[in-house]
Formats: sequence, C-alpha cells, structure tokens
Amino acid sequence: MNANAEPASGTPRVVTSRSQLQEALAGASQPSAVVMTMGGLHSGHGALMELGRALVGPQGHLTATIFVNPLQFGANEDLAKYPRTFDDDLAICAANSVDLVFAPTPDVMYPNGDPEVTVDPGELGGQYEGVARPTHFSGVLTVVMKLLQLTHPTYAIFGEKDYQQLTLIRQMVRDLDIPVEIVAGPTVREASGLARSTRNNYLSEAARDTALRIPSAIAAGQSVSERGADAVVNVARSILEAPADVEVDVQYVVVTDPLMGPAPAAGEGRLIITAIVDGTRLLDNAQVFIGPPEPGAADADATSGVDTTE
Repeated sequence: MNANAEPASGTPRVVTSRSQLQEALAGASQPSAVVMTMGGLHSGHGALMELGRALVGPQGHLTATIFVNPLQFGANEDLAKYPRTFDDDLAICAANSVDLVFAPTPDVMYPNGDPEVTVDPGELGGQYEGVARPTHFSGVLTVVMKLLQLTHPTYAIFGEKDYQQLTLIRQMVRDLDIPVEIVAGPTVREASGLARSTRNNYLSEAARDTALRIPSAIAAGQSVSERGADAVVNVARSILEAPADVEVDVQYVVVTDPLMGPAPAAGEGRLIITAIVDGTRLLDNAQVFIGPPEPGAADADATSGVDTTE
C-alpha cells in the first residue's frame, strides 16, 4: 500500500517513515491510543485494539505499530522465521477500527544502527525470562520507549500474557515520568484454553496437545491456592513434568506478588509459567489468591465481569 495514499473507507492508513507518521498524527483527534505489535497478528492483538478503541471512543485515534524488533532477539532465537504476514495483519487492524498503522523498517527505527544508549530493565529484567534471554527486556523497553516518543499516545495497551514485559513497561513509565497510561488487556485464549500467541503457529499437532498442559497446570495451581504458594507451584509443576510424547522443558513455575516480587503469604499473587514445548517457548500466567479466601471474595469474583477464556 502506498503510505501517502488516502485509505479506503474502513482501511487504516499505513505509514512507514517518521515524517509520514508525524504528518498523520499532527491532525489526529484526541484522546489517542497505541497497540504495539511485531505482526503475525491474531485475535489476542485484535482484543487489544478493541480495548484501545473503547478507551478513546469513536472520535478518538487508534494507532497500531507493526515492527519485528531485532533488539529483543538474542543469538539463536527466531528473528528470521518470525511470521511476516502484513496483508493479514492489516485486515485485523481494519476489523478492529485502527486508524493508522506505523510499519517501519529497522533502519527507520534505528537510523544510526544499533543504539548506543538503551533502557536498562533493572533487577527484574535479569530474572525469569531474563535468565534465558539476558538482552531481551532491554530491547523491548528500548523500542517501546522509542515508539512512545514517536506516537505520543494517551494510552498504550499491552497484553497480560507477557506479564513480565507488562510489569517492566509499567515500571519504566513510572520511573522515567513518561506521560502515558499503560492499560493491560486480559489474556485471550483459544477454545482449548491455550493462550493465544504468534508462536503457537510453530506447534505440531502433538506439540499443541502437550502444550495444553500449561493452562491445565494453571487451573490446578489455582485450585490449591488456599494451601499456599508452594502448593500452587508444586501441583502446577507436577502436571507440566509428567511424561509426554514430545519434549517439554519447564523453564520456571513461580508465584509472585502482582509486581513480580516475592510470593505473598496471603492475598493476590500471580502464577507464571514458561515452558519450551518441542522447541517452542510458551508463556502463560494467571491471577491466584494465596491462603483462605477473604469474606466476600467469591461474590466479588463472580461479579467482576472479566473473561480471560476467549
């Protein structure tokens, strides 16, 4: 699509350069929202766009970015094979009322080559995902910072599925006084319960069946949460580590507090699981309440209206 052409009705305008982006945003209505993606879009991304549109209303402005960020891929990771499905991605953007798609190339995002100055993710960035992928979160936060500076949104929407990423982005915005509200979108799931992910496309049928142990482990962990965080971890891990037809490498199973600090003795926590299933790294997480439920908690859960099982 010609980046300078006026879009057809219902089709987002596509821009690929900084100057085109600035020109497009100069006349954009407010409030505004951005959904940052690497392409390979699916219904989980669509749900984030839908949330963005709800936040800004029919008269506000919604931008989606599509950029496969090389800074967040380490050696021997899947940068080369990461799906590039731009026409399909654009259709998903159109179906979810996106006004503008910014689809830069690496030389547009990093005109001087790999940046000398990057965002340090701090102590949390070296834990969990950061153990196996030590440069990952610096690359993520650097590109998010750059895209926030280029798009100046009122809201930026990120999915809860990548919970450590979401937590670090929130910390960056807080610590560096970035004037944007970070909004979390609930995890969207396939009918089977598997969390939606672009990397699900890498799974064979046998691997997909085995990967269903991850949501099963989460449900089992939640079911014993009254017995404490250790019980949650042990039950979840036992499901993941049972013999399987395909290789499962459990990277970590952990309960943290909502900010990814130590697990609470009682109260709200987060059960986070990462496992490599037949060579594909899969992440999932869910809220857990550790210890006996507080009076009225069941009623509050029943009326929360949040559905993360799509």
